[in-house]
Amino acid sequence: MIYSRFTDQDLEQYNIEGFLIKKGFFSAEEVELLYGTSLEDDVLGKHSFDLNDQQGLKTKLALWFTPGEDVYGAYSTCSRIFRAVEKILGGAPAHFHSKLMQKEPKVGGAWEWHQDYGYWYKNGFLYPQMTSVMVALTKANRENGCLQVLKGSHLLGRIEHGFAGEQVGADQKIIDVCLDRGMELVYVELDPGDTLFFHCNLLHRSDANNSDQARWSLISAYNLATNKPFRVEAPVSSWTPISERPDDALLNTGHKGLDLKADFLEKEKDIGLK
Repeated sequence: MIYSRFTDQDLEQYNIEGFLIKKGFFSAEEVELLYGTSLEDDVLGKHSFDLNDQQGLKTKLALWFTPGEDVYGAYSTCSRIFRAVEKILGGAPAHFHSKLMQKEPKVGGAWEWHQDYGYWYKNGFLYPQMTSVMVALTKANRENGCLQVLKGSHLLGRIEHGFAGEQVGADQKIIDVCLDRGMELVYVELDPGDTLFFHCNLLHRSDANNSDQARWSLISAYNLATNKPFRVEAPVSSWTPISERPDDALLNTGHKGLDLKADFLEKEKDIGLK
C-alpha cells in the first residue's frame, strides 16, 4: 500500500496558516478499525469523562499518556505521523498524550475559543514546540460541531486564558479584535480518515452537536523531546522520544484496545492537560 506523506510544501503552509489538512491520510479500513475498536473498548469507556460547556452540554473524552501496543499506539507512532511531527517540530518527537473526543448527537457540548498552549504552558512547557494531529473517525461538519480555527492565529503567540464552564477559554476581547481585523475563520469539515495538523498556539473552538450524527475524533499531541517540562506532575511520556513504527502496524495490530494499566488522566486529577 502507498501511504500519503507530509511534504515540505505542507510544512510551509502549516507554518504560515498554523494548520494543515491532509485528505484521506488514513484509509477507510484503518478508520473502520480505529472507530470500531473505540466503540467496543471497555477500558476506554470506563475512563471516559464529561466536560461541561457554558450551557451545561457535555463532551465526553478519554485521555492517556504513554502509547501502548494497541491500535491507538500504532496510529500515534506510525511512520506517516512520526515523520510529519518530526518535520513540524524540527527534532525528535515525544508523545504528550492521545485522547478520544466523543461529541454525541444533540448533547455534545461546545468548546470555547482556546489555544492548546494556553493549557500546556501552565504544565511547565517553556516553549510552544508542540503540535497536535487529529484524525476524523466520523464525518465532521458544521451541523455536528466541527472544529473552527482562526487562520494564522498561531502567530499571535500565547494569549491569556480563563475558565469557561469546565473548560479553559481564551480572552474574548482578543478573539473579537482578531475577527474585527479580518482574521479568517475556517470550518474544518472532514471526512473519516482526513487528518488535521495544528499548532499549539492556533486559536480554535467548536459548536455543540445539534445534529443526529455523532462526531468522534482521535487526537494525539506531541512535544519536542528536548522541551522538557519543569513541573513534576507532567507525564514522563512528554519528553520521552517515541519510536517510529511501520505504517502497516495499525492494520496489523487489529482490534486491540487499551490495556488496563494504561496511564489515563482522571477528571478529578485534571491538571489542565486537555
